[in-house]
Amino acid sequence: MKLLAGVVRPYAWGSRTALAELRGAPSPSPHPEAELWFGAHPASPATIRGSDTDDLLTVIEGDPDGQLGANCRETFGPRLPFLLKILAAQEPLSLQAHPSLEQAIDGFERENAAGLTMDAPERNYRDPSHKPELVVAVTEFDALAGFRDPRVTVELLHRIDAPALAPYLGMLAEQPDESGLRAIFTTWLTLPDAVIGTLVPEVLTGAIRALERGEDRFTLELRSLLELGEAYPGDPGVLASLLLNRVRLQPGEGMYLAAGNLHAYLHGTAVELMANSDNVLRGGLTPKHIDVPELLRVLDFHPAPMDELVARVRSEGAERIYLTPAAEFRLSYVELDVDGPASSIGFDMPGPQVLAVMSGRIVVETTGGETVEAGPGDAVWLADSDPDVTVRALSSATTFFRALVPGLRRDG
Repeated sequence: MKLLAGVVRPYAWGSRTALAELRGAPSPSPHPEAELWFGAHPASPATIRGSDTDDLLTVIEGDPDGQLGANCRETFGPRLPFLLKILAAQEPLSLQAHPSLEQAIDGFERENAAGLTMDAPERNYRDPSHKPELVVAVTEFDALAGFRDPRVTVELLHRIDAPALAPYLGMLAEQPDESGLRAIFTTWLTLPDAVIGTLVPEVLTGAIRALERGEDRFTLELRSLLELGEAYPGDPGVLASLLLNRVRLQPGEGMYLAAGNLHAYLHGTAVELMANSDNVLRGGLTPKHIDVPELLRVLDFHPAPMDELVARVRSEGAERIYLTPAAEFRLSYVELDVDGPASSIGFDMPGPQVLAVMSGRIVVETTGGETVEAGPGDAVWLADSDPDVTVRALSSATTFFRALVPGLRRDG
């Protein structure tokens, strides 16, 4: 059992206040802070508080069976199979999707055979792993995710009423299904820059007119379109955003993104748990490399109803468990109160676990009497070899997220 300090990733789209205030650091921060990583990813492994040299990756590499458990290591290899992040988006992230396991293995082998270095800007696959992910809102959280029912998108394009959209609207209206979505998306992403340069402004003008007419059904979609158009002028991803579900999660609501789901996070703070991979295929809203043919190989164009995206929840006492099909991870949210009926909770599941504190303070105590205290912005690492633990609240309104590997048996 160890107290972890997360590593801040300072991407330009991050917030100057959310993560700083969570950690009790000066706010606003000097630079945008986008993500706080609590994991063992080689790019930014969490550090061990009280140690000048150790980080979680080093600890796991030194004792994979003791830290992960033999059962976890045999299933996923000698590395932590998940990565837990706290994400704070002040500005939109890129449109992106992640490959399936088979696609990741194939793409990684192809790019290795082609001699691409791991840091090559045109590299798509930096490991042979897939990257399913779950995002749970901490604040109100806005996103684009999954292709909307094409018939609804046709109605949205009609409301925009931009003459330059007519041929593309017809393309989708005549084939309001997976094939029509693939056709219009592919067309938009491959239009010449000169065509995009005139089409996007006309679409944005149409959106402004629709809002001025009092458009209500698609208000969020139109406002997001205008925000993206202002942030990424001349980017075909602005048009592609019109094809996706506009999602607004309330605090505590979760969304699961399987392989091939095109998505973009827009604004808000959330906890994100994913398979430990760095494979991203981008589709726009970014100056980074976009490999359109490879993206089209990965994307799932089946329309995704909202009820398929929102994660179901099962409650067990003070713990709310988010249900997903991912084999690498499970996330739950725990609320405790030092003076309330739920002031403590016991955990006895095997395998590696991370407890990330969002508010209040906790003390984690093993059956052997070892204790660790943690507050907001801290996390506690529980190794497979640790005894069972009890987590107690030291304050009111104490909340934390628990990440683990589901389905593991107790070794021995």
